[in-house]
Amino acid sequence: MSAPDAPARIVSLLPAATEIVAELGFGDSLVGRSHECDHPPQVADLPALTRPKLDPALPGGEIARRIRDLVEQTLSVFLVDAEELRALRPDLVVTQTQCAACAVSEAQVAEALADWAGPQTRIVALKPVGLTEVWQDLQRVAEALDVPERGAVLIAELTGRLKALGTRLEGTDERPSAVSIEWIDPLMAGGNWMPELIAAAGGRELLGRRGAPSHWITFEELTAADPEVLLLHPCGFTIERALDELPPLIAQPGWGELRAVRAGRVYILDGHRYFNRPGPRLAESAEILVEVLHPRAFSFGHEGTGWVRL
Repeated sequence: MSAPDAPARIVSLLPAATEIVAELGFGDSLVGRSHECDHPPQVADLPALTRPKLDPALPGGEIARRIRDLVEQTLSVFLVDAEELRALRPDLVVTQTQCAACAVSEAQVAEALADWAGPQTRIVALKPVGLTEVWQDLQRVAEALDVPERGAVLIAELTGRLKALGTRLEGTDERPSAVSIEWIDPLMAGGNWMPELIAAAGGRELLGRRGAPSHWITFEELTAADPEVLLLHPCGFTIERALDELPPLIAQPGWGELRAVRAGRVYILDGHRYFNRPGPRLAESAEILVEVLHPRAFSFGHEGTGWVRL
């Protein structure tokens, strides 16, 4: 039930924001979404207000090249249906400013609403660079929905789950080294919240930097790091799609010499549903990481759905 002064009509243009809104109890107030918003499942019935300028079925290398060209031209990767957005008469629009390749920006939303004669619409732009900022964003959404106490409760629950992992790991001496890969062609090392999730799950990230953007790396840099565990979670890709992208990486000279490959510790993670979405399911993402970093000690039941071993 919405609070009396809470926005009655909400548009979310970021999958993580849609999940946050729903977790805070306002799923029924959502009237529009992005083309990528698919959780909780009922949001699929809402009108999609965005679409990509490129075909998501293209090979990963071609997607990366076209996104780079668009960004270099200071062009958006996405289109917004401004007419439909205005027709929905939203009280609140939630989007992001963190990544031009991830979702519609705050500036695009403002432009789409610029000449609208309707009531003032509030825009909340999320800026998730690390776990602290993810929780801050969650609280900002809760405050925009006039339920700050619900935000505090949800944050306490999520951070509590991460702390519980640390407690369970206290008797485990092993802290395997890991490299998190957020794109396969070309290679991109995962940054932002990924190093923190790996640390919370009892591992040591070698190439990614907490709070810093994910960054391109060479295969030579990967071989030099030579992690015990290799985590592949291409941004926005399901496990099945990520598996389709593997042949160029596996064909690299020296692939079979990597320590993680020799030990059978290369894992494909579901980036689409978990790791790439800075929202409530990051706690579950950390639990998935515990399973792959400490497979003999822990299981939360995600094998086959949240991750597979290559």
